[in-house]
Amino acid sequence: MQLLLLCSMTFNPEGLPLPLTSINGRHIIIWYHNETIFYAHDRHHKTWHHKDSNLKLNAKGKGYTYDYFGFLVSPDGEDRACRIFKPGKNKDGYFTAEDIRAQANHAMDILTRWWPEYEYVFIYDNATTHLKWPDGSLSARKMPRGPSNTFFAEATEFDANRRPVYQSDGKLSKVKIRMGPAQFANGDSQDFYFPDGHSLAGLFKGMDIILQEHGIDTSNIKHATCKNFRCHAHATDCCVRRILFNQRDFVDVDSILETQCKERGFSVAFLPKFHCELNPIEQCWGGKMICTKMLSSLLTRFHSSLFAVSHYSCKDLQLEHIASWMLMLEAWASRKYRGHRVLPEGIMNELLDADIS
Repeated sequence: MQLLLLCSMTFNPEGLPLPLTSINGRHIIIWYHNETIFYAHDRHHKTWHHKDSNLKLNAKGKGYTYDYFGFLVSPDGEDRACRIFKPGKNKDGYFTAEDIRAQANHAMDILTRWWPEYEYVFIYDNATTHLKWPDGSLSARKMPRGPSNTFFAEATEFDANRRPVYQSDGKLSKVKIRMGPAQFANGDSQDFYFPDGHSLAGLFKGMDIILQEHGIDTSNIKHATCKNFRCHAHATDCCVRRILFNQRDFVDVDSILETQCKERGFSVAFLPKFHCELNPIEQCWGGKMICTKMLSSLLTRFHSSLFAVSHYSCKDLQLEHIASWMLMLEAWASRKYRGHRVLPEGIMNELLDADIS
């Protein structure tokens, strides 16, 4: 969040932009990501009619829906990073982590082509599709302590068109894949399954052997895991699972989105959970919804409203977004400190501990 405030564009009282923040001589530009949904029947009809007039009943339900993702457009208007589709199992499906990855890649293509002189930060909310780890990522939550022939990671099954496969009950179809690998301190790869030629070839090694290969002896650890994995506060070696859970490879796991953006030199930040007001685009959607209610056809009003909010309104909303974050800080500080004259020197560390930075 500190990076977010540092890079946010600011304006003078006349509404003119102030110089942008730069790092290594390159200005930093923030791009927010958000989505909304438009309903065909999302309109209000308030009119007077004679009691004997023949009124046409409005269709029930919300009607056809369209989801909209993204705002980025090239200067010539020919290339757009937005995604428009009909959500639903029997329609265009749903926006998955793979779709988020593809959209981010398209956005980076546009920015790299048209504005390569800037540094960029993509801001996403805490949706699970944004935070999804790659298939087979390291997780100690369900690992057995000893060798096992049944432990595998689960991954979503995709068809030939890279669309997720659903079961008859509507749930996503899953396939079993191997977890890992991890890395040793010297950079060598560590496989979690016994190699070919071993007496236990193909079996999962178990937490004990994985840690022993890193030089950590767990023979004196009594419990494989604490009850419900609810270890005591600040405990580091109360159980085997906690020891493995705190290893570097298990802590520093980047999402699919972060990995892809880092490879192309882009930064990614995620907004705090349950704080959608920190995303100024949420306010822009309100302006677009007003426009949709003034038009008749869903597709017509959908496309016409996309760019109905001016950049001046977006500027004001960005300032409101920063102000709302400052109000959140003020509320936290009022609960934390009773005095108002002097704040402690370690307040920034306390903000980090409170997950408000």
